Amino acid sequence: MSANIQTRFFTTGSADEPVMLREGGVLPGVTLAYEVWGELNEDCSNGILLFHALSGSHHAVGYNPSIEGTGDLWQPELHHGWWEEMIGPGKAIDTNQFCVICANYLGGCYGSTSPASINPDTGKPWGSAFPAISAADQADLMARLLDELGIDVLNAVVGPSVGGLLALTFATRFPTRVKNVISMASGFKTTVLNRLILFEQILAIENDPHFKVGDYYGGEPPLYGLALARMISQKTFVHLDSIERRARRDVVQSGDVLAWYRVRDQVQSYMLHQGKKFVGRFDANTYLRIIDMWSRYDGASEGDAENAAELFARSRENGQRWLVFSIDSDFCFYPEEQAELVKHLEEAKVDVMHITVHSEKGHDSFLLEPDLYTPHVSWLLSR
Repeated sequence: MSANIQTRFFTTGSADEPVMLREGGVLPGVTLAYEVWGELNEDCSNGILLFHALSGSHHAVGYNPSIEGTGDLWQPELHHGWWEEMIGPGKAIDTNQFCVICANYLGGCYGSTSPASINPDTGKPWGSAFPAISAADQADLMARLLDELGIDVLNAVVGPSVGGLLALTFATRFPTRVKNVISMASGFKTTVLNRLILFEQILAIENDPHFKVGDYYGGEPPLYGLALARMISQKTFVHLDSIERRARRDVVQSGDVLAWYRVRDQVQSYMLHQGKKFVGRFDANTYLRIIDMWSRYDGASEGDAENAAELFARSRENGQRWLVFSIDSDFCFYPEEQAELVKHLEEAKVDVMHITVHSEKGHDSFLLEPDLYTPHVSWLLSR
């Protein structure tokens, strides 16, 4: 049975010293929900900062049945950590040796300051007034959290999927604070294809009649739009063969009736089920803020560099070591994206290893197949 763990909260900024965001947004204070596994050593040199995926949370390990401020969104399926098989005593990220920290992002819906939080100027939820967020903002806030914890230099930053983008940004904005970087199924710059897929999801939510420009709190949320957005994204996270297998295996009945159309097969029913399930545990405004951040992502820009060569020169000069994972069946972050990242690192003469995982699980392989990643992660961290 997983050990119980409690979420902690870190607050920074105030009305007198507000948090200034990259695109001009101003917040009078920011709270980040986070969790910690393992213990810091005497000189605080064994810290590992973990960045979660798009719809993930800071709860990667253990059992946590409630988180303050999450309301009904903290559903039972989230109570057990999402990376139980990768983090813990004797596992790939060994908590007998390392202290792992993971925080819910600014804008997240699992305890951190978000569009659903109360705007102190109005006494109402921020809603549409909540500012746009960049990867650089997220990295800068994580640096404040590490300062609070007394961690000057991390052993590693780790990030799968969208978390890999943020790991890259943290490692290059604060190169003296990171020794090792582990990027899984991620990239360097959001592709045109992904920007289009993300735009489709934005339109799905925007066109829900209940969205009301994001000011839906206290009323009916845009469940249909968020469910459709999730369905659009789901087919990039899970390999299509796996979707077909799951649709046959799971107890999902066809025959749902929309306004006119009757769902006619198990695949349609499965995807509709996934969309309906997702809206019970996620907030539409949070989803929009995170995919907007992802859509605009450019590693060089987020690192305030002119180009990739200038950005990764910092990694070389500070002796960083990188481990980059590709998944050959990934339809979300295609292997070509990791190849581009590795090319930039190699041209900058950074110490980098590139591993291609052969899997039938698609993008979600990093969640489902820990044995394919563990030897390489353990190797890097033990160097």
